[in-house]
Amino acid sequence: MTAVIDAPASADARPREAAGAERVSGRNLWTLLVVMAGTFVAIMDSFIVNVAVPSIRADLNASLAQVELAVGGYVLVYGLLLVTGGRLGDLFGTRRLLLAGIAVFTLASLAAGLAPDPVTLVVCRVVQAAGAALFYPQVLAVLQTAFTGRARARAFAVFGATIGLASIAGQVLGGLLVHLDLFGLGWRNVFLVNVPFGVLTLAGVLGLLPAGRPAAGRTTGRRLDPAGVGLLGGALLLLSVPLVEGPHLGWPAWTLVSMAASLPALAAFVVWERRVAARGGSPLVDPALFRRRAFSAGNAVALAFFAGNAGLFFVLTLQLQNGMGYSPLAAGAAFVPLAVAFSAASLLGPRLTDRLGHHVLTLGYAANAAGTLALLGTVRAAGTELTGWALLPALAVIGFGQGLGVSPLIGTALAGVPAEDAGSAGGVLETAGQIGMSLGVSALGMVFSTALGPATSPAAYSHAFALTLLGNLALALAALALLPPLLRRNRPADTPHSADGAQGER
Repeated sequence: MTAVIDAPASADARPREAAGAERVSGRNLWTLLVVMAGTFVAIMDSFIVNVAVPSIRADLNASLAQVELAVGGYVLVYGLLLVTGGRLGDLFGTRRLLLAGIAVFTLASLAAGLAPDPVTLVVCRVVQAAGAALFYPQVLAVLQTAFTGRARARAFAVFGATIGLASIAGQVLGGLLVHLDLFGLGWRNVFLVNVPFGVLTLAGVLGLLPAGRPAAGRTTGRRLDPAGVGLLGGALLLLSVPLVEGPHLGWPAWTLVSMAASLPALAAFVVWERRVAARGGSPLVDPALFRRRAFSAGNAVALAFFAGNAGLFFVLTLQLQNGMGYSPLAAGAAFVPLAVAFSAASLLGPRLTDRLGHHVLTLGYAANAAGTLALLGTVRAAGTELTGWALLPALAVIGFGQGLGVSPLIGTALAGVPAEDAGSAGGVLETAGQIGMSLGVSALGMVFSTALGPATSPAAYSHAFALTLLGNLALALAALALLPPLLRRNRPADTPHSADGAQGER
């Protein structure tokens, strides 16, 4: 395990590692459970705070802008640091970054739960996000390098199921904790609940992942690329800030200028990374990764797929709470069928992959599009009589499609990526998903609010929701249309050198 986790695998070591990693059992099983605990906390925390916003405002006398910054600041900083966190794991070892990131996240969660004022809460949320960005890419690195063959497929299936459970747990658990007001702590429990999760995960990492140092070849001639960090961070900042703040501010001119400026900034980052690689340096993101067709296509699919998913969750929450009058807890419960179907499909994925190969993604994205179409038809037919029960069948189909579309996508996109680049590659893929989610929430949120206008009636909400679902359907079909380059058999130049990578790209 040391060679797999803390050092790039050599050609000689690979067969021995594969022999021990083909089955998810014993120590490997416990390793999987530990990193899934980290995954659960990171995903859950993206959702759990939303339902506590009214309570936070009332208790801390916070302005709407301050609370929005506590929510949006987490998303912003998390997205900015994912690639850097992944590269740090490549350079200094997955275990070190897991420990550091989880420790930072846990301490920041404790501080957020004890925050005496809005400013302290915002700072704690930013630190939380930094910790999550340090440890989350290491999860993908562990799945990519510590498991092979069917074991890897099963590990990614558990990863997908964990995402589904965590996303719904964030909404339901957040509403439940606020409602129960345990120990009279109210909204503070949505942060404090992270502490026991964090402590247990830290103990698991310490006990299961060997201390080992990075192999001698790992850091020799390789270091963090500070100029690359700055250029990529600047480009993402120019894009992410307007996406987070634009919908609340009414899209002033500076938001549009900022988004336009992100394109030349991103181009400058690409030029710089190529120059660093050409002179034998250590780029933040190795440009050679994007010459792997599966990796490039996987990022494009992730952008469209997660944009549609996040946009749907956002507008569906507005429809349930504002249009249909559901409480936060009831609105969260309405997502349960989707999450259950998501998790079930994720666990079923490896068996379907045995029959369909990577075309399980085609089935998943087709189901996602069909479910979205069914949801649109349900909303148009029910009008103001729409209920959560009426939404259940379509949401279950969407959840099933999404479950088949997440873990196989990640496994396919990362298959064959060299072990020494697994962290940064996972960070890039996760960043693509984060950007997609921000774009989806902003774009579809804008469609919803424009269609709604000043109206507040259930009929107006139903109409706005139906129009927005057309955008969701377009994104679902776009993800489906982008699949062929990801699924096409590799040309010889694209074929990974390792046998395991070739198997993963079949």
